Amino acid sequence: MGQKPITFLRQVVALCLCPELLDEPWVPSDARARARRLLDACAGHSAGAYSASPGIELVRRDVARFLERRDGVPARHDDVFLSTGASDAIVGILKLLVSGAGATRTGVLIPVPQYPLYSAAVAELDAVPVAYYLDEERCWALEPGELRRALAAARRHCAPRVLCIINPGNPTGQVQSRQCIEDIIKLAYEEQLFLMADEVYQDNVYAEGSAFHSFKKVLFELGSPYKDVVELASFHSVSKGFMGECGFRSGFVEVVNMDPEVREQLIKMVSVRLCPPVPGQIILDAMVAPPEPGEPSYERFMAEKQEVLSALAHKARITQEIFNQAPGIHCNPVQGAMYSFPRIELPPRAVQEAKALGQAPDAFFCMKLLEETGICVVPGSGFGQREGTYHFRMTILPPAEKLRELLHKLSQFHAKFTREFS
Repeated sequence: MGQKPITFLRQVVALCLCPELLDEPWVPSDARARARRLLDACAGHSAGAYSASPGIELVRRDVARFLERRDGVPARHDDVFLSTGASDAIVGILKLLVSGAGATRTGVLIPVPQYPLYSAAVAELDAVPVAYYLDEERCWALEPGELRRALAAARRHCAPRVLCIINPGNPTGQVQSRQCIEDIIKLAYEEQLFLMADEVYQDNVYAEGSAFHSFKKVLFELGSPYKDVVELASFHSVSKGFMGECGFRSGFVEVVNMDPEVREQLIKMVSVRLCPPVPGQIILDAMVAPPEPGEPSYERFMAEKQEVLSALAHKARITQEIFNQAPGIHCNPVQGAMYSFPRIELPPRAVQEAKALGQAPDAFFCMKLLEETGICVVPGSGFGQREGTYHFRMTILPPAEKLRELLHKLSQFHAKFTREFS
């Protein structure tokens, strides 16, 4: 998509993988010092060796310090488990929580629309998916009343134990308010639900008045009894944010208030997988412990980071503006993350033809779009949506001018499609 990598992150990884570069004077001294520190923490001073199963201890300690700076509350490195991307950690925690049979089988509350990792993992683990709907009319807000409705309905056939939240949202791009997060934590306390907070887009917040609030920070600021009881797993990754280093497959989970005996099982479970990729652990460390003011790499790092985030904020705005100028397309503000999820109106004849072909109507639209324009978007039916509504997910990552052209072409295609099937 044309996004340039962050120089400092790549330098640290390159130095660890090719240590002879450590003597090169053109490499900034802070990047060399960081690489030496990481290599000293690797078995045999090599990035090619296995690490401890939960991850290199030094990196886990740096993650804990990052969390303390972010939240203003203590974090223990023993509660941090590094992973092969956040997805790996999410599936692992779900695996830990699924048990029972029939009416006692674990129910997992997942948002609709949702990132399909959740429904796929729940299906793979033979748990029971419990859908709760985000409110599109209120910018995809999460309503506690909707959660209670979903819980009451689910308890007739399963045992809801887990509540998954994606904030900022994928595919919907919303950023939940602090009040919303407080309400969710209180509900989890009352209903004895384990909270899973997918916070991989925490750096991607664009809308005026929106701010990222971590579940852990809000949990501790609520005080007792919540901070002492509510069980929480929160996830982060190098794949999103300003980094975009998804190919390194690196992330982490922090667990809070996890029962010690269950935690022992988590340690056992991650041990079976040997360890996350060490180069991914190295780039994660560079993310959570970036250059500090006064260090040689600081100004360039901050400029590159700001350039990426400013460009994304600009593209979030133009996406909403251009889509909302097109009749039959409605796009909520892209408050955060990397996607828009506009609702589209489809003519009844197009809906009928799609169903005759055994396709979801929005999948039919998206395939026609791909065939005629070369533009590839993901139909809303792949994420879940309210009956009778149609959407698609589109990334805001392309360069601004290319994105603007894509948005206009897509809007024109929707108008043409509507005419053809009216």
